[in-house]
Amino acid sequence: MQTLRLGRTNLMVTAVGFGGIPIQRLNEEDAVAVVRHSLDLGINWIDTAHGYTTSEERIGRAIAGRNPRPILCTKSHGLTAEAYAQEVEQSFQRLGVNYIDVYQFHGVSKAEQFDKITAPNGPLDVARRLRDEGRIGHIGVTSHNLDVAIELVQSDLFETLMFPFNFITREPAERLIPLCRQHDVGFIAMKPMGGGLLEDATLAFKWLRRFPDVVPLVGIQALAEIDEIMRIMEGPAELSAEEEARIEAIRQELGTRFCRSCDYCQPCSVGIHISSVMRLRSAAKRFPAERFYGQQTQQMVALVEECIDCGKCEERCPYELEIRQTLRENAEWYKEQIALHQSGRA
Repeated sequence: MQTLRLGRTNLMVTAVGFGGIPIQRLNEEDAVAVVRHSLDLGINWIDTAHGYTTSEERIGRAIAGRNPRPILCTKSHGLTAEAYAQEVEQSFQRLGVNYIDVYQFHGVSKAEQFDKITAPNGPLDVARRLRDEGRIGHIGVTSHNLDVAIELVQSDLFETLMFPFNFITREPAERLIPLCRQHDVGFIAMKPMGGGLLEDATLAFKWLRRFPDVVPLVGIQALAEIDEIMRIMEGPAELSAEEEARIEAIRQELGTRFCRSCDYCQPCSVGIHISSVMRLRSAAKRFPAERFYGQQTQQMVALVEECIDCGKCEERCPYELEIRQTLRENAEWYKEQIALHQSGRA
C-alpha cells in the first residue's frame, strides 16, 4: 500500500490506519486475529487509546514479537500531570512496549481542556519529558471542535491532529486541513465512515482519496471489512458520476441529522449530553455491549425525558440539526435495544 508522510513527524504511514475502538466488542481471540490480519495486508500503523477498555492489551498481544513492529499511536484523557503520567505508563504496560510513536491528548474540544494540558508543570510538560527521554516519539492531539482544533494547530505544540472528516463532515477541508499543511501537522481523518453511519465504504474512501495528504483511520472488527477497504484503496480513485450522485443523495438524507460532536449546542439546561445521544446508533456499532447497555449510558439517555423544549440547542447548532426530534427518536430506539438485549435477541 502507498505510504504518506505524516506531517513533521516524518513517519511514513500507510494510506489507511487501523482504529482500535471496535475490537473492544470482540472476544480476545477474534480481536487479535483482526489486528494481525490487517497488519499482514500491509497496514503499518495502529491507533488506540487508554480509554478504549481492552483495546491496548489486545493490540499488545497481536503485535508481540512482530518484526517490524507497526507504528503505534495511542491517547490519554489525563488533564493533570499525575493523571496523564499514570495513563501513559499503563499504555506502555498494556501494549507491551517501551516506545510509543505518537502519544496524543485525547478529545481536546474545549478551551479549558487546552488550558489544562498546557498549564505549567501540566500534561504537556510530561509528554515533552517522555519525548526527551526517548519513550515517545511525537506529541499529537485529537478534537471534535473546529474552532478549538484551529487553535491547536496554530499553537505549533502538536505534530498530528486527528479530527472527524468524511463526505458529510466536510468542514475541515475549508480551513483546517489547509492550516495543517501550513504548519506541517499530520492530519488523521477519524470517522471516515461517520462512525458506522455511512455504509458504503467505496463512496467513503474514494471521496477521501481526493485529499492525498490526509490519512484516514478506520475502526475494524471483521476480516472482511479490512479486505474490502484494502481493495478500494488499491483500486481506481476517481468517483463516477453515479457515485457522485449517490454521495449527494446520502448527504441530502443525513445532512439534517448527522451530528458532528462539536458540542456548540451545549450547555443543556437540564444536563442532557446532546452529542452522545445524537450519536447513539453509531456507538452501538463501535462500543462493547457492557458499555453501551451499562448504567451510565442508560442514565444519560433517560435525561432526554427531562427536555423542556426550550430549543436553545437548535439555535446554537451551526448545522441546523433537528436536535430535539432526533434526541427523542434515539431515546425510544435505545429503549427498544435495551429490551432486545435483556431478552437475548440483540
